[in-house]
Amino acid sequence: MRLKGFDGMVCSIAGAMAAIGDRWGLLILRDLVLGVSRYEDFRQSSGVTNATLSDRLKHLEANDLVERRRYQVSPERFEYLLTPKGRLIAPLMPVLAQIGDRLQVSGASAPPLKFVNRKTGAEIRLGFFDGKTGTQVSPSDLEIREGAGADDLVRWRLSRKEPGNRDQVNDAARSPSRASSAKPKKLSTRRRRP
Repeated sequence: MRLKGFDGMVCSIAGAMAAIGDRWGLLILRDLVLGVSRYEDFRQSSGVTNATLSDRLKHLEANDLVERRRYQVSPERFEYLLTPKGRLIAPLMPVLAQIGDRLQVSGASAPPLKFVNRKTGAEIRLGFFDGKTGTQVSPSDLEIREGAGADDLVRWRLSRKEPGNRDQVNDAARSPSRASSAKPKKLSTRRRRP
């Protein structure tokens, strides 16, 4: 079932999600980052149906995240590769994996994937870096501000943060053990008007 698209929404996150498509699109991109490139290998990796896999590959190709390349003529067979735009999504995989590890949602007793520096073998961890100095920034120092492309709705979203409350992203990043064990707050179903 397809949900309403994000057309007209001024949001980089919504735009990236629209390009990816859905959870299957994200898992296909995960597999491509891991080195899987052939149709049957995608099926084996995720258990996705043929119809869903074909549809998601076409969607990723239409959004220029994946390119199809023939590797065999008779019978004709294709492999799928990340485009330069698709490679921009690759850094998302360690982020999602490390968040999943902190939430302990993988079903494994230990992290299933380990991301390391190819040159040193040292484990790579999440981090924020100052664009001017290159130094690492504490998550508690992260602030989200209006960008040059912000519209009225973006400004409204940013205005919803109550004074005195810290950013939720900062709280979760600062204390991952509390974030993973805390009970989720009940969200109001009442929609606020801008």
